[in-house]
Amino acid sequence: MNIINPATEEIITTLQEDNEASLNQKIAILKKSQEGWAKQGLKERTKVIQNFYDLLDTENETLAAVLTSEMGKPLQQSRNEINGAKTRIQWMLHNSDKYLSNELIVNTSELKEIISYDPLGVICNISAWNYPYLVGVNVFIPALLAGNAVMYKPSEYASLTGLEIERLLKKAGVPDGVFQIALGAHQTGELLLDLDFDGYFFTGSYRTGQHIYQRVAAKMVPCQLELGGKDPLYVTEDVKDINAVAIGTADGAFYNNGQSCCAVERIYVHEKIYDDYISAFNKELKSWKIGPPTEEGVYIGSLTRKEQLNVLEQQVEDAVKNGAVLLTGGKRINGKGYNFEPTILVNVSNEMKVMQEESFGPIIGIMKVKDDAEAIRMMQDTEYGLTASVYSVSMDRAQQILSQIDSGTGYWNCCDRVSAGLPWSGRKHSGIGATLSHQGLRAFTKPKAWHLRNS
Repeated sequence: MNIINPATEEIITTLQEDNEASLNQKIAILKKSQEGWAKQGLKERTKVIQNFYDLLDTENETLAAVLTSEMGKPLQQSRNEINGAKTRIQWMLHNSDKYLSNELIVNTSELKEIISYDPLGVICNISAWNYPYLVGVNVFIPALLAGNAVMYKPSEYASLTGLEIERLLKKAGVPDGVFQIALGAHQTGELLLDLDFDGYFFTGSYRTGQHIYQRVAAKMVPCQLELGGKDPLYVTEDVKDINAVAIGTADGAFYNNGQSCCAVERIYVHEKIYDDYISAFNKELKSWKIGPPTEEGVYIGSLTRKEQLNVLEQQVEDAVKNGAVLLTGGKRINGKGYNFEPTILVNVSNEMKVMQEESFGPIIGIMKVKDDAEAIRMMQDTEYGLTASVYSVSMDRAQQILSQIDSGTGYWNCCDRVSAGLPWSGRKHSGIGATLSHQGLRAFTKPKAWHLRNS
């Protein structure tokens, strides 16, 4: 398996993919080791994860360089991702005892009722490439804290980062038999679906998630899916600083080259401020530095996957053919690397591909609406349900709008953000289950009810 630098199109290295025999051997090691890890106790496991947290800090520059080399993410954004992962881990470390320890429900001289939270066992984590640290720690950190063993499959586009994660976890003190990595692409993933895991946790596209859900259904084990989105954002006419809103929402749409599950993918703007907003938004895009991701100050680097260039070109072609106006961008950038111009399409309609199909790239459609009712109809017109955003001076107005949108997250005057203390979940084609918050910690456990009567 060749690992390619998307900014230079050069082969970084070649890795050996796992096969059926190697994966069977790895799951056997995990099953043999999991019980001992669970018996170490939460306090000891927490110490180990704290060591991992510390290593992310001391090795940030090395890890960021590896991530940028195989993903095309600007170097500063790679640093930011690792720091963001640390913030989430810190929340889990501070709250694991509260949410993973036994709960005393009834405590009298005659009766005690207790809930204990036992580990699922050996879980399979099929992870994503766009934020391998942020997406990864949502799963393997709470899984390990809860006493599970983990088979971690990084995306084939983030394999080197996956190996770095494995190295640091083991350096931190996670036993070799408790965390194993599965390397490879589609075929490796298919082999994992045939193995005897106690739970599956996947982050990726709706189509792949649906396939996994169907394949493992007969096992009757937990299967949690964090899938894609077509996240809408509405700017009302009452915002005070249109320029500031344009800057913040442009970042929400284009950060990480738009390769985020919760990136803003559709923008609706009240007709009274539409022209001013478009002007400010376009000005912000023109200010960004585009270039090699290793150069300091670059905001738009390279796309990770070469195939996505075709997807973006097709969305632009479809939009223009159906009446949209290409305000800026719209094509590949000449030269080496998988590079696409930051693109704004206006005069769009909700029937266009750019407003319905996940873009996962530096492209946005911006549509004029006459009032809140039209904005709500447009925002709700999607098969996805990950996040939705409203910018307004009125929190009540924003909450009233967001309450009518079927999404796992609602934002007022912000977008494209995740908090460790809140559940990260999708609705409809955006997934099943939740990571983060106390729900995300307990997702890796089996509750057991204890009825203890003193006779």
